[in-house]
Amino acid sequence: MTPEEAAAQRVTTVLAERDAVQANLLELDGSFAKQVLEGAALTGQTRDRWAAASATLATLWENYLAYSAVVDRIAALGTGSKRPARKDLPELNELLTGGCVRLAGAPVPLARRDLVAATRPPVTLAAAVGAMRRAFSEVTEVTAAVEAVWAAVAVPLDAATGDLARVRPLVDGLGTDIQAEFGDAESALAAQRAAANADPLALWRPAPDGAAGSGGDGRVDTAAAERLRERIATLTPRIAELDRLRQQARQRIDGLAAAAASARAARHDAVAARHDTEVRISALPPLPPDIPEPPLASLGALAADRQWSRLAAELDRCEAELAAATAQTAGVRETAAAALDKRDELRGLLRAYKAKAARLGAAEDPDLAAQFDKAYGLLWTAPCDLTAAEAAVAAYQRAILEGEGRR
Repeated sequence: MTPEEAAAQRVTTVLAERDAVQANLLELDGSFAKQVLEGAALTGQTRDRWAAASATLATLWENYLAYSAVVDRIAALGTGSKRPARKDLPELNELLTGGCVRLAGAPVPLARRDLVAATRPPVTLAAAVGAMRRAFSEVTEVTAAVEAVWAAVAVPLDAATGDLARVRPLVDGLGTDIQAEFGDAESALAAQRAAANADPLALWRPAPDGAAGSGGDGRVDTAAAERLRERIATLTPRIAELDRLRQQARQRIDGLAAAAASARAARHDAVAARHDTEVRISALPPLPPDIPEPPLASLGALAADRQWSRLAAELDRCEAELAAATAQTAGVRETAAAALDKRDELRGLLRAYKAKAARLGAAEDPDLAAQFDKAYGLLWTAPCDLTAAEAAVAAYQRAILEGEGRR
């Protein structure tokens, strides 16, 4: 390769590198985070770090212009059909390898300054690109962290905003308590969004020093946003439920009255069944509680006054008490029926084992006969002691099985 060809190849590499630098700088300059940060009223960490990053970016552009001017001269000398010319090779080589770019920035310290140097000494193209690369990383570290915070925090805050928007038309008239809670949620949401916009880096947690890939890595602290999201996710179903109650209040009150009447009828039947059973079976559970009349007048007054939260609480309480009383009533009736079933089951079992004793030829055994008579007397005596009767039948059963084993 001739000196001219080698120089032309190096010129091509330098031009490609300048194009890449320019493209990245333009992309950074037009990025969403940079545009917003430039026009925002920033506070806290973000204000301080963006002020430093802005100064770095301004210096970066100054350095790029100086660097680009040198590259333009290199292009003039080293491109074209008959370029580079042999006579231009000394100047071209000096531009490609020597100190030719004057970088902006802080002056050289006095102890390191040449007596006749008025400015910082020029640096090579490679050194200029290295300085710009470091400055670019400093700026993009800030913009990338800001964009990460905004993206992460937007998820819970946007979800909460959507939830509030869906129930906002329902809030009016639901009561001062729920309206105040809704207003507090809206204020908290607006405050968190404003804080995230003004100082997003307050929510950025950089990776610990020494962590793998920690140069620009980190995480976003979304705990506060998530807590607010959960709070609003709990509030909005309550608002929707109160709105449904507002629309169906009369229907629900009437339903409670009908359910109470049905429960009283069921209790009447359960009491009758228990009285009928207690003549035959002893040790039954106590009578079910009385079914109270729901406070229909006070419930109606709450509905008329549009006190929906209090009405919801009262309806829930009345319905829960009614459900508990109804379950206890059903339990008493089921227990009475089960007691009769158990007595009949034991009677059948006793008859079956008496038949088995007869087949074994042990029907006249005096001990077995005595055990049979005991069980029979318990089962056919009113009221029947089921516990004692069950034990007597079990003893008769064991005696038969033991006798069968001996035979």
